[in-house]
Amino acid sequence: MSTETQKETLGFQTEVKQLLNLMIHSLYSNKEIFLRELISNASDAAEKLRFKALSNGALYENDGDLKVTVSFDPEAKTVTIEDNGVGMSRDDVIEHLGTIAKSGTASFLGQLTGDQAQDSQLIGQFGVGFYSAFIVAEQVDVYTRAAGTPAAEGVHWNSAGEGEFSIATIDKATRGTQIVLHLKEGEEEFADGSRLRNLVRKYSDHIAMPVMMMQEAPLGEEGTSDEAAEGEEQEVAPLELETVNSATALWTLNKGDIAEEEYNEFYKHISHDFGNPLTVGHNRVEGNLEYTSLLYVPETAPYDLWNRDAPRGLKLYIQRVFVMDQADSFLPLYLRFIKGVVDSNNLSLNVSREILQKDPNVDKLRSALTKRVLDMLTKLAKNEPEKYATFWKAFGSVMKEGPAEDYTNREKIMKLLRFASTNTDSDEPTTSLDEYISRMQEGQTKIYYVVAENYNTAKNSPHLEIFRKKGIEVLLMTERVDEWMMSHLFDFDGKSLQDVTKGELELGETETEEDKKAQEDAAKEAEGLVERLKTRLSDKVSDVRVTHRLTESPACLVLNAYDMGAQMRQIMEAAGQAVPDSKPVFEVNSEHPLIQKLDQEPDEDRFGELALIIFDQADLAAGGHLSDPAAYVARLNKLLLELSQ
Repeated sequence: MSTETQKETLGFQTEVKQLLNLMIHSLYSNKEIFLRELISNASDAAEKLRFKALSNGALYENDGDLKVTVSFDPEAKTVTIEDNGVGMSRDDVIEHLGTIAKSGTASFLGQLTGDQAQDSQLIGQFGVGFYSAFIVAEQVDVYTRAAGTPAAEGVHWNSAGEGEFSIATIDKATRGTQIVLHLKEGEEEFADGSRLRNLVRKYSDHIAMPVMMMQEAPLGEEGTSDEAAEGEEQEVAPLELETVNSATALWTLNKGDIAEEEYNEFYKHISHDFGNPLTVGHNRVEGNLEYTSLLYVPETAPYDLWNRDAPRGLKLYIQRVFVMDQADSFLPLYLRFIKGVVDSNNLSLNVSREILQKDPNVDKLRSALTKRVLDMLTKLAKNEPEKYATFWKAFGSVMKEGPAEDYTNREKIMKLLRFASTNTDSDEPTTSLDEYISRMQEGQTKIYYVVAENYNTAKNSPHLEIFRKKGIEVLLMTERVDEWMMSHLFDFDGKSLQDVTKGELELGETETEEDKKAQEDAAKEAEGLVERLKTRLSDKVSDVRVTHRLTESPACLVLNAYDMGAQMRQIMEAAGQAVPDSKPVFEVNSEHPLIQKLDQEPDEDRFGELALIIFDQADLAAGGHLSDPAAYVARLNKLLLELSQ
C-alpha cells in the first residue's frame, strides 16, 4: 500500500468515548465475542457483494471465491479479520465507523446499569458490534476498498477508541475490508491459532460463508532430535488456508441434526444480540410455494422498537443466494421484532424492494410466515407461560397494533393479548381474554374493561364500584396504545367488549328485577336534583342522570358511547392535533350523603359552588386534568373555611 494521502482526524459522535469505556467494562467477562461480531460483519459484506454481482459481474474483479480469513501474529500481538466482500468507500467508513448506535447513543447510556450480565444483553440491541473490537484491542486499523472502485480509492481508518479517529486515502489492490486488532496488554491469548479456531467453531460454525485460517504446522515425529535435524535441509510443505467452520447454511439442515446451542449462536450472528432467543421456529415447506424459514422471537426489545421507520425484516435468500439483509415485505409491522431467515425458490434473483411489493408470491409468503409466527407465540403461551410473560413485557405493546393492522389474523392475535385485571392485586398483565371468559358470571354477556392513565387510576376508578359489588371482573388497560386498539375490537368469542366509562351501563342478566326497580325509583325521586344540576352545569355536561354504577362515590363522569376517551384525547392534544368537542354525562349517586346534602341546599349560588366541586372531583377520580385547577382550589378553600367557622 502506498503512502497515505488526504489524511484527516475526525471526532466520534458525542458520548462515544464514554460509551466505549462502559461497553468495554460491561462486556469484559464475555470479551471473546469480539471475534463473532467481526466475522459476522465480514460475512454480511461478502453476501452483499454476491448479490450485487448478480447484475454486475465485474464487481468480482476476477475473484469470485468469497470468504472470511482470520490470521494472527504472536510477536506483533495482532489479530486480523479480512474479507473480500463489498468493501467501503471513504464516505461509508465515516458514516459506519464514526457512529455508534446512530440516534440511540443517549438512550443506550441511560439504560446501562453496571450489571455485566444485564448490560451485555442490552449492548446487543444497539448495533455496536464493530466496536466490540476495543474490548481486546488498544488500537484498531481498518483497510478497505469498495468493490468496483480503483485501487487508489482505498481507505485506512485508525482509532484507539478514545474519542477520535483518523482516516486516510491509500492504494489497496484488493477489494473488501481488513481489520487489524492491536491487542492490549494481557490479551495475548487471542494471538493463538488454537484459541481462535475454537472461537470460530463455537460462535461462527454455521455461517454460510467459509471462515479460513492458515493450517497449523504439524508436530515433528516422535524421537526426532533437534541435533539430528541441525544442518540438514528438510523439505517442508507450504502451509495453506483451510476452512475452519462448517460453512453450511444452518436453515438448510434437518432440524434433528441441529443442537439448541447452534440455533442460539446463529441467532446471535443474524441479530447481533448478545442473549439467547426466547423461542425458535424452523420450517421447510414444499409444494406450489417452496421455502424454508428460520424465525426467532428475541427476549429483549431493541432500542428502536417504537421507531416504525427503523430498518427491520428478515434476511432474504433466494435459492441459497443472499439477496436482502432487511426484507420488510414478509411480516406485518406489528411483528417487526422477529429476527430470522427466509429462503425461497419461488422468487426471481433479479429482485428489489419494488419488485417484491408487486410479486404475488410475496403475499403468499407473508401470509404463511405471519401465521407461523403467531403459532409460535401461541405455543409459547400455552407450554411456557413464564417465557411468554417475558415476551409480553418486551413486545406486548407492539402486538396490540396487530388487531387493527391484520384483520385476517385478528382472532389469533386477540388470544395472545394479556391484560391486568381486577381478578388479581397485581399490575402484571397476565389475564387473557379466554381466561376472562372462563371466569364470567352467570348471565354476563359482555367483557368489561376500563382504560386509564396508570394502574392505580384504573384499579381505583369509581366506575368499578358496581362491578366489585357484584364480583364481575374488569380488565384494566393503562398503555397508550390500549384505547386505540380497543376502538378496533368489538367482540371476542361471541362476547362484546364494553368500556365501563362509556354509554349506558348494561350488566345483562346479572341485574335482577329488584335492582332495576330500585334504579327506577331512585331516578324518579331525584328528578328535582337532576334538573338543578343540568341548569348549573349546562356548559360542562351533555346530561345529568342518577347512576347505578356507584356504591361508594358521590358522582362520576361518563362518556357517550362513541366519544373519544380521555386517554386518547390527552395523547392527541399533546401531539398538537385537534380533537372534537364533547361533553361527558354527569352521573350522581343519590344515596350518597354528599349528594343528599347537595339536594337539600336552598341557596342556589352555594348549590352551584358545591356542584362544581363534586364535578371536578369526579373528573380527577377518572384521571382527568382540570381545565382551571386554581378555581377548583379556591372553591375548596372557601368550603373549608366555612366548615371551620
